[in-house]
Amino acid sequence: MEETKKQEGAATPSASPKKASTSRRKKKAMMVPTRGNAHVLATYNNTVVTITDANGNALAWSSAGKCGFKGPKKSTAYAAGVIVKDACSKLIEKGMKEVSAFVRGVGSGREAAVRALNTCGLNVVSIEDRTPIPHNGCRPKKARRV
Repeated sequence: MEETKKQEGAATPSASPKKASTSRRKKKAMMVPTRGNAHVLATYNNTVVTITDANGNALAWSSAGKCGFKGPKKSTAYAAGVIVKDACSKLIEKGMKEVSAFVRGVGSGREAAVRALNTCGLNVVSIEDRTPIPHNGCRPKKARRV
């Protein structure tokens, strides 16, 4: 009986465990153009910055939540500056020099984001306001009484 236990115990360790696949896909080296577009979406509650190439392919993006802001702090001008610096840091190292800024929305991070684009080392070539304005479309929300 002891011999059978030893044989059973010996058989288990000799079974080879499954090997994890060692081949991994190599990450493509990102080619960053010298000129890009910075799209800033500034809402009342948040600010999102996406930096794209000329074709509109996203190269880097950042938002207030991604940078660690929560609640009402997400909509501040300071948060917008931090967001832009976070998005620009990698692209400046890779060689981006100029951006055209496209701003959408009415939040407090609008001007701060464009100012931060200039201070973080990117040359802002043009600024365009792309806030959607209805031509008498939907009825707006009622005015807030404070």
